[in-house]
Amino acid sequence: MSKKVADAFANGKAFIPFITCGDPSLEVTEQLVYACEEAGADLIELGIPFSDPTAEGPVIQAANMRALAGGVTTDKIFAMVERIRQKTDIPMVFMTYANVVFSYGKGTEDFIRRAAEIGMNGLILPDVPFEEKEEFDSVCRQYGLDLISLIAPTSHERIKMIAKEANGFVYCVSSLGVTGTRTEITTDIGAMVRLVKEAKDVPCAVGFGISTPEQAKNMASQSDGAIVGSAIVKLCAAYGTECVPKVKEYVKAMKDAVREA
Repeated sequence: MSKKVADAFANGKAFIPFITCGDPSLEVTEQLVYACEEAGADLIELGIPFSDPTAEGPVIQAANMRALAGGVTTDKIFAMVERIRQKTDIPMVFMTYANVVFSYGKGTEDFIRRAAEIGMNGLILPDVPFEEKEEFDSVCRQYGLDLISLIAPTSHERIKMIAKEANGFVYCVSSLGVTGTRTEITTDIGAMVRLVKEAKDVPCAVGFGISTPEQAKNMASQSDGAIVGSAIVKLCAAYGTECVPKVKEYVKAMKDAVREA
């Protein structure tokens, strides 16, 4: 029996790294998954590149462009996941955009069925609002994938409504705007998490803007885990094909910090 998204939170606070598939190459992405797991990651977000990633800041946008220029396709990413699944059952979710799902094969069901077949555990679609999620969620449920809900600092009255229907974990967006590292995070994460927990007993992980061990520890102390993307993608950009040991070292430092939360 393969692991589920919620299993990432079974052993205390979770650390969740994000990797853009194909930056600098799919071969390196595959090695990054193994390195992140060895460094203590509990769940891995795999970004499927998209030409217009509206939720992403410049760092991940640039990674999307590099990956697409390198010839990455959804099918090539699926083939990579099949290889990864021969070696590890670490929980993994895709993060991408509705258009990528719509445009695969004959549409949404083809994408979600294939993602389930290759052993993915969940899907994050930051451009799909709560009101429009059902067309994806119903298919995800059919194939045993968790469609991960996002809540933003502006969502106060919506948080409980979103949380009631949440699966896997709730992605708490720490800052308004796009992804990217922040010098400080001023959102009252604890209040957001409490609202979720009042509605449903589901793990909450905080992302957007976390880059240092101190920030990760602080966010994890108020939630069930921390998600980091831009800081990892920056290392991939800076070191290219030599990035694996650098990312591994960074993920270990972040996981150690989250453990202390």
